[in-house]
Amino acid sequence: MIRFFWLILLSLSAVVLKAQTDEENPGYEELYDEPYSINRLFIGFQPLYGELFVTNVNAGFGLDVSYFHGQKFDVKFQLRKTYSQRFFDMARAAAADNSSVDNDVEVFNYYELGGTYHIIDKEITSTTKMIKYKSSEKGNKWASKIPEQKVVPAKVRQIIGARVGAILWNSTTDISRALAAQNLLPADLQTSTGTPLPQEFQDANNVTQAMSIYSNVFSTNVYIGGSLTRIRNVAYSFEGFENAADDGIITYFFDLMYAPSFKVDDIRYQGETYSVDPLSIQSIGFRAGLDGKFNRKWGWGYGAEMGYRPGIEGRSFYTMVRISVPVFGTKLRKKPD
Repeated sequence: MIRFFWLILLSLSAVVLKAQTDEENPGYEELYDEPYSINRLFIGFQPLYGELFVTNVNAGFGLDVSYFHGQKFDVKFQLRKTYSQRFFDMARAAAADNSSVDNDVEVFNYYELGGTYHIIDKEITSTTKMIKYKSSEKGNKWASKIPEQKVVPAKVRQIIGARVGAILWNSTTDISRALAAQNLLPADLQTSTGTPLPQEFQDANNVTQAMSIYSNVFSTNVYIGGSLTRIRNVAYSFEGFENAADDGIITYFFDLMYAPSFKVDDIRYQGETYSVDPLSIQSIGFRAGLDGKFNRKWGWGYGAEMGYRPGIEGRSFYTMVRISVPVFGTKLRKKPD
């Protein structure tokens, strides 16, 4: 019985000693943990974005610029354009090939400028998961290995913000599909004297074809919404491994959008102009999305959003993803002489 008691006592002592050893030497050391010490200006070039937009499926390149003014507010500017007509601006390409009317085709363009006021900007205690990596483990050796991970303390800068901004965009779109979505016919589009747009036409080979109608849309949107931004800027050193960092900046947002101006070009056909007034316009929309980047001099970023843009009723749903490489970041501070 006494021997059993001593065995239990020795086991408990070993556990206590191990806990003390782990506490004194956990195998890692904090290098810095400063979520407020981030770059102020980020400039990102987007070599690729893709947008499944019912008005016009498109893809191309863009520019993403954001500026943090301390703990008060941040500003963001976005620009997106298609690379070319073929395969990247589908409504424009389809109009160039199939349109029966005389309207010119419009290149897809998107511009956005907005700001976020920081209602709450505070630091909270949290953790993050670091991947332990050795520079000697590369290629197939690293690919075949399940990386060791470590949960470590990390502060998080959390910003709850109020967003406001404006969006300008324009595009070619398929009016024939818009009419069908609203149970309308080409004949519902009429001249000022009441002449309806023909339902059919004779092609060069005297074959009767259904009218294929394309036009252009121009939209001015304003939006108001809210966002949650979480910022980590922490680095650790690990015994026997390379230093690891978590410097991610990610924003989740939700916006309501309103179009004070939305214009669809009237249809031009054989010298006559046919009004598109019968088309119903949806002036209100919404979107939800996320935007991420890293607090580095040179890094990369990403973004995604989906929702309903103000536009032609039945043609406003969209989802979009984008990648920014490279993203340049700077603190905008002069180096001392």
